[in-house]
Amino acid sequence: MAIEERPASGAYSAFAFPDFRYWIAYRYLSGVGLQMKNVAVGWYLYETTGSAIALGIAGLASFLPSLIFALVTGHVADTYNRRIVVTASFAVCALAMGALTVAIVGGSAPLWLVYGCVALIGVGRAFGNPASQAITPNLVPKEHFANAVTWYSSTWQFATVSGPAIGGLLYLLGANVVFAAATLAFAVGALCVHMLKTPLSPSKAGRGPITWETLSAGLTFMWSRQVIFGAIALDLVAVLFGGVTALLPILAKDVLNVGPVGLGILRSSPAIGAILMGLALARMPVERAAGKKMLIAVAIYGVAAMVVGFSPWFALSVLALAIMGGADQVSVVIRHTMVQTETPDEMRGRVAAVNSIFISGSSDMGEFRAGMSAALFGVGPAIVIGGALTIFFAAAWAKLFPQLAARDKLVQ
Repeated sequence: MAIEERPASGAYSAFAFPDFRYWIAYRYLSGVGLQMKNVAVGWYLYETTGSAIALGIAGLASFLPSLIFALVTGHVADTYNRRIVVTASFAVCALAMGALTVAIVGGSAPLWLVYGCVALIGVGRAFGNPASQAITPNLVPKEHFANAVTWYSSTWQFATVSGPAIGGLLYLLGANVVFAAATLAFAVGALCVHMLKTPLSPSKAGRGPITWETLSAGLTFMWSRQVIFGAIALDLVAVLFGGVTALLPILAKDVLNVGPVGLGILRSSPAIGAILMGLALARMPVERAAGKKMLIAVAIYGVAAMVVGFSPWFALSVLALAIMGGADQVSVVIRHTMVQTETPDEMRGRVAAVNSIFISGSSDMGEFRAGMSAALFGVGPAIVIGGALTIFFAAAWAKLFPQLAARDKLVQ
């Protein structure tokens, strides 16, 4: 690692390191691009098809690449220069968004093209996310890593607030305008990664021929550490069953009657809660009872999801979604800090690839699950059932993973 040694302390200590500032710019821009894409694709699909299943298929198209390439992406992140991997990955995202923009400008885009571009973005993220997670620990000293994780996650939430709001407003000018803006965000984000000066080639210990042992090393490592595996698996089931974002276009149009601008606000609400919680965690970090706090946060996430399912009022839905975001932020900071600080650098890519399947994949599969559930039970009952299952799993995890429940210090 080549980290510039500068005095750093307080809530903004990670920003003392120049490459971390470039990294945060990338994090924000890539997040904004993704959120604008999600808003525009979701509204476009539901507006043109009126089908909850169509929304679910979009989530499936986004998820499949991370599943198909899961073992390979981790090996790539631990074998090749991670800066180049992330830069190329989000350049692919920009190209996919550019293709969709051209199609929309020329008229309506066929469903196969929309799903194809969503899948191609999924390919870019499948390769980019493991390398991204592996890069962060190299940009700041270990003593500032929890602070870096808090800001890294909070920046994503800032993007999740502004991205949907910008996307909803731009959609009033046409879907092509939103897609063009998302294309630009992905492209500039890739450029920010290219600007990093820290050497980011993995150590030789992580390299070698592609074998089943090297491909599955990340899963084996995580399984051998039950606290880490339990934390990641809990986040998986919470997002898989408790996630509601795929159904927000239906809530915005058919239940709350607030249109695309209202959809942008709804999609931004969890991030607002996460930002507020992130600011609180930056000043008052989790120092004790980390495991119990994570379990409680996931249970609160489930309760808030149930409120969203029952709510007939826009303001109450916004509040409940903000609470979901705040609870999720606590879980994210605890999980991500434990995973990154306890994983050797030469294995971070493979561990991050498995983590991406559990987390990013569960988000996309959660959208598919939500779409199918809404088609069967209706949008409200589908959300309520998912929230109730999340609460159940939070309680069950305390028994299934007692070491997680008993975890005290966040960084050991």
